[in-house]
This record gives sequence, structure tokens and C-alpha cells, in this order.
Amino acid sequence: AASKLEVFMPAVVEVETGSTARLECSFYIPENGSYTYINWFYVSIDHRNNRVRLCHITVSEILEENTDYKGRLSVGEDKALSISEVTVLDTRTFVCQVGAGSHGEGENSTELRVYTLPGSPLPSPHGGTRCPRLSLPPQIAQCVSRNSFPHPNITWHKNGEKLQPEEKKVKIPTTLTRESSGLYTVSSTLFAHVTREDRNSLFYCTVHYWLQGQSHTVESQRVNVTVFYPAEHVKLQVMPSSALVKEGDDIKLVCEADGNPAPVFSFYKRELEDNWQDLSSLADTNSGVLNLHGVNKSSSGLYRCQTLDLDDMRQMEKDVELVVNYIEGVRVKMEPSSPLQEGDSVRLSCDAHSPVALDYQWRDEKGRKVAEGNQLFLSNLTFETSSNFSCKVIAPSVPGLEQSKQVAVAVQGKPRIVAISSPLYVRQDEVVNLTCKAIAFPRPSVHWNVNGTAHEYVENQHIASNLTVRVNHDLLRAGAMCRVSNALGVSEKHIQLLDQKTPESKGVIIVAIIVCILVVAVLGSVICFLHKKGKIPCGRAGKQDITKPEARKDKIVVEVKSDKLSEEAGLLQGANGEKRSAADQVGQSVVHSP
Repeated sequence: AASKLEVFMPAVVEVETGSTARLECSFYIPENGSYTYINWFYVSIDHRNNRVRLCHITVSEILEENTDYKGRLSVGEDKALSISEVTVLDTRTFVCQVGAGSHGEGENSTELRVYTLPGSPLPSPHGGTRCPRLSLPPQIAQCVSRNSFPHPNITWHKNGEKLQPEEKKVKIPTTLTRESSGLYTVSSTLFAHVTREDRNSLFYCTVHYWLQGQSHTVESQRVNVTVFYPAEHVKLQVMPSSALVKEGDDIKLVCEADGNPAPVFSFYKRELEDNWQDLSSLADTNSGVLNLHGVNKSSSGLYRCQTLDLDDMRQMEKDVELVVNYIEGVRVKMEPSSPLQEGDSVRLSCDAHSPVALDYQWRDEKGRKVAEGNQLFLSNLTFETSSNFSCKVIAPSVPGLEQSKQVAVAVQGKPRIVAISSPLYVRQDEVVNLTCKAIAFPRPSVHWNVNGTAHEYVENQHIASNLTVRVNHDLLRAGAMCRVSNALGVSEKHIQLLDQKTPESKGVIIVAIIVCILVVAVLGSVICFLHKKGKIPCGRAGKQDITKPEARKDKIVVEVKSDKLSEEAGLLQGANGEKRSAADQVGQSVVHSP
């Protein structure tokens, strides 16, 4: 067991700014003695290290001294001293002194450390860094950590690798500033030589600080540094690919250099005798793009892009050949070229010029493909086969490159009437349309031999004429004549008009037919009746005449006559004009042999 008074305190207590610091003080008094008093002091930070008493504690009372800490102190039941709302100015040594009468006096101390966590460092990249040309390394970026306690340390990294100061290559000066609040601001600046390979490098700084005996770090955001360097290579290309350029396309000549900043671009085209035409006025000299709209055959040629680095006035250039694919001179030849007649044959030949292989197609005037190849043979021509044919020239290797040429195949001849409205059933005084349609080339004219209102319609080689007339007796009797003529001949056709019976006349005819049928039926009944009575023998051997004796037997003719169809529906009229029954008339129906 200890034989003297002992006081125990932790060596270091660390708290964060704004919190409450608790300083514990425990002691041992021999023979279970009790303390007489306890004094708390702090050691002032000056050259003398004077002690300043904070409070005096006895068994009956606690006496707080009038110091800067008044109002922020409290003493617990275990005699621990608590300081509220600590700041970095409270970073000092505190002493606990215990008095125990005859056992004497003892004391111990604790170092109070107040810390403020550093905020995230703020790196600020330099506006731009040129590749090394001087011996001193240029500034890359600056990193600042504000309001921390105690002061931290700052290190620099590139792409995850720590940078170390290196003579004439890497320099990292650091500035430490103590603010009025007692907190520290640390600023670190990175100077380093860079190359064009560093244009994609990421730089960042790391703040290192200690807390409760352990090291901690805070990393800044990654920043990319703008690196300036001269161009080493120039590339000039046609967009889209030069192999696919055709007449009428809008293209771009794009010039690219690998320097930063981009150089000034100029464009030229080679003319005759190795002269170069300046096209820079048509280009965007900053972005290096030359726009060519609606290119044609004459746009083909050698183009040059020239770059100028304004920093060292260095020039570079690159050439590209532009090939504009085209089709020209499309022509169609017709053999024979003389006017064509019906029944003739003709051969159409198509030809064109292009730097690439060509295919040929033939299409009719409706756009339908009728043949492939550069020749089309048409035989046995008629007016109906007259048409406009087109030769379509296609470049398969250059999508969209095509041209067409039309040719008219006209078959000449005198008119041929292909349709008339004959025969035409009409009624007296009825207004009707007479139609005559013909085909011919050259275009014919249509004439009628009767008066009326005519309307003509023309479609391709066809001409149609509609004549509106009123039917009269002369028209019914003679009909109408359609006459079609051109410079090569005349054709004409007759239109026959037939009288169409009225519905009443048709009814009379039907009634007459029915009456005739009834008369024949009655006559048959009379003959059968006489046969049954034995007055008319049957069989060829017993055939007899029932007429006058002088009548001949080689011809028998039965006649049924009627003056009016309306009187056949009941009784038949006799020879003397008297009406008789059917039986009487049968009895008188004796055929006269000549």
C-alpha cells in the first residue's frame, strides 16, 4: 500500500471545438484519510508558465475564482472539472491539487487538446499550363484547408501516385496561417512540369491530421489541368467517306491537329499548273471544317489543310483527294429513227459516262420496270404500244447515284375506230348519246354527219367523241356516220339506230301469241272428237280427204288469220265478217290446194 498521498489524472484529454471537456481527478490518502481541500488550476501560456486558480473545493463548499472561465465551470460529485463550449484557446494544461492535512499535499496535470476537423480541401487548378520550355516548373494547382486545429499537413497526388518535391521538376511550397479564432489555414501550391500525356491526368491533394492518437486523411476532388502543347500530327478527312461521295451531296473536309490549343486552319485546292486556290473564306478556321454544298464533277481534286501554331509560328499541312462520283451524258438512241408505222419494230439503246460501273433499267410511263440492260427491243408496234419509255442509269457502288432519260416511241398511222355505240336501241323523240372512239397519231379529228352537241375526250393516243342528238324519223331510218381523219388517212363507221317498242306493243304481241296457242288447242280437240265418231279414219292406209272432191291430197295447209291482235283473244272472225264459234271456224278451216 502507498504510504503517501497520490493524485491520478489522464495525461491527455481531446475534445472537439464547442463540446464539453471533462477533466477527471482521483486520489489516494493513506489510512483512509479524507481530503481537506481541492484546487483546480490552469497553466497560462506565457514565458513564466504561471498558474491561475479556477476554483477551491472543500467538504462544505466550492469557491469559483473570477477568471475567463467563470460561468463555464462545473464540479461533479467525483470532483471532476467540466468546461463547457471549449475553443481552441482552451488548449492548455490543467492541474488538480489535493490537500489532506497531516498527509500533506499532492497534485497531477492533464493536457487538454481541442481540435477542429479540417474541412474538405478546395483545389483550384491553374488556368492553363504549357509544356516545359523554361527551367522553372509552372504552377499546376493550389489546395487550401481552412479552420482546423491543430494544423494539418497537405500532400499532392497525380493519378493516385504521391508527388514528392524534386529539384527543377516538382515544387510544393506550403503556407500556415493562424487565424484570430486560433484555428489554422493551410495552403499548399503544386508546381510541376507536365507533358501532353498529362492532358488526361487527374491531380488532387490530401489533408493529414491527428485525432486521439490516430492519423486521419481527407481527400479533395480530382481536377484536370489544361495542358498547352504544340501539334505534332495533322489529319485531313472527307466526311462522309470519299468513296461514297456523289454529285449533289453536302460534304465536310475536317482537319484535326493534336495540339492544344488548336492551331489556326487554312484550306486550299490545287488548280492547274500547281496553283492553289485559297478556300479559307468558306471554312471555319477555328474548328477546322470546310463545308462544300452540292458538290459536282468539278469539285473533285486535291485539297490541302494547313495549320499555324501561334505560339511558335510552326506550320504543318496535310492533303486529301476528293473524288465526286457522277453520271453524265445519258442519251437514248432509237433505230430506226424515221417515223414508225403500225407493225414496225424498233430498238432503243441507252448509254452514259461515269467513273464507276453502271447498270441500266427500262421503265414505262407508269414507272414499271419492263427490261434490264442498255437495249430495249419493241416489235409489232401498234398505237396501243405507243408510250414514253425511260432509261434509268444506276451506279450500284454509289448508293443514290442515278439518272434517267426519257424517249417517246410514237407510232404513226391513219385513224382506227376501236369502239362505237352500234346498234343502239332508241325511241322516237328520245335524246341519246352516240359514241365513237378511235386511236391514231398524229391526233385525228372526229366529224359526224348529223347535227348535235359533240364533246371530245383525249387520252394518250385515243380520242373519244360523244354526240348528243334527238331521235327523229330520218335518224331512225338512215342512222349516223362517224368520220375520223388525220394527215395519214380517214376511217368511218356507221351507227345503226333501232326502234325500241313501247311496253304497250309488247303486251299486245304477248296476248296474240297466247290466243294462237288456244286456237291450236281447240282445233286439236275437234279433230280428236271427229276421230272418235268415226268420221276421220286413222292410219296411212285408210287416209281420206274431208275436203271437196276436187281438192288435191299432196298438200294440207292450215291457216289461222287475224286482222287485229286484240280480237284473237276470244272469237275468230269469219270470211264474211261474222263472228263464229271456234268449232264453226274449225269446220271451215279447209286448206286450199293450189
